[in-house]
Amino acid sequence: MTDLLIRREGRAGRITLNRPKALNALTYQMCLDIEAALDAWRNDEALDLVVIDAEGDKAFSSGGDIAEMYRSGTAGDYAYGRRFWADEYRLNAKIAEYPKPYVAFMQGFTMGGGVGVSCHGSHRIVGDTSQIAMPECGIGLIPDVGGSYLLSRAPGRLGEYVGTTGFRMGPGDAIHIGFADTYIPEDAWPGLIRDLELTGNADVLAEAACSAPPGVLDTREGFTDRHFRGAAIGDVVRALELDDSDTANDALKLLSRQSPLAIACAYEVIGRVRGLIGIRSALEMEYRYTYRAMEHGDFIEGIRAAIIDKDRTPAWRHATATTVPATDVTRMLMPLGADKLRLEEPATPMGETK
Repeated sequence: MTDLLIRREGRAGRITLNRPKALNALTYQMCLDIEAALDAWRNDEALDLVVIDAEGDKAFSSGGDIAEMYRSGTAGDYAYGRRFWADEYRLNAKIAEYPKPYVAFMQGFTMGGGVGVSCHGSHRIVGDTSQIAMPECGIGLIPDVGGSYLLSRAPGRLGEYVGTTGFRMGPGDAIHIGFADTYIPEDAWPGLIRDLELTGNADVLAEAACSAPPGVLDTREGFTDRHFRGAAIGDVVRALELDDSDTANDALKLLSRQSPLAIACAYEVIGRVRGLIGIRSALEMEYRYTYRAMEHGDFIEGIRAAIIDKDRTPAWRHATATTVPATDVTRMLMPLGADKLRLEEPATPMGETK
């Protein structure tokens, strides 16, 4: 079975993720193939827009396929992961800057790498089953694939809250925070996609839009503005510990499941990106962390505990978020010099190194 279905349908370039048994996790080759299709369609006058969707009802995409990263990383080979991230981030930038409408239909789980190929598009559609999240801190990463850019643009300090806790957003929350645009009942999606293919006109989406079910994040803006505005994640934890509310206790529980180093760096990155312009700056900042994540972070241990051994008892490098030295965060986010992310470079063929 082909992992990715790429074709032309009428006026639309069509991309369908086709790994439903793997929750449509993105492989390296899938990222390269999506990029190649977008490059081919960019100046094609026969195509007016791009539509991306996925097979199965459980997930649009649960993230990136990280099994090979674990295998190579445990062998001391960090080049594969760095190459994957660099090429994936270039794809994310191309989607955000694509000159034609890019329409994403996000059913079920949309997480991590799945966010990167959907939530930067011009038209982002959610339905009743949509669950969108950036859960990377739970495996020792930070919200990447441009996720820090989206989080930094969220109202108030909701971005810091969602990015460090891995909070799962339903359709209403995803729209409120800026990860989606439009709620449309999922039984209407097949007909809408046919209309998009036939007409090449994305205006049909606005005509089909409905009011999204209410979320909870709009009611937490005051809470997050109070507690998630300290200089570092340790300040956030201490503020939450002084608040005996259910919301504060739930946030502390979520934070306790994450890599302390990852949430410390994620908190810092979201704050820094808030002052930057454009997704490219965010991706460059994220790459500083992911470049170092296997060798100097908790990524390998996070995958082991969550995916490989599934014991859910990771041995993080730091005991708690309040014990992460500021110098460790600085080291993870220092400029990479000659190894910095270069989004203008072409995709690297498999088996070669940069």
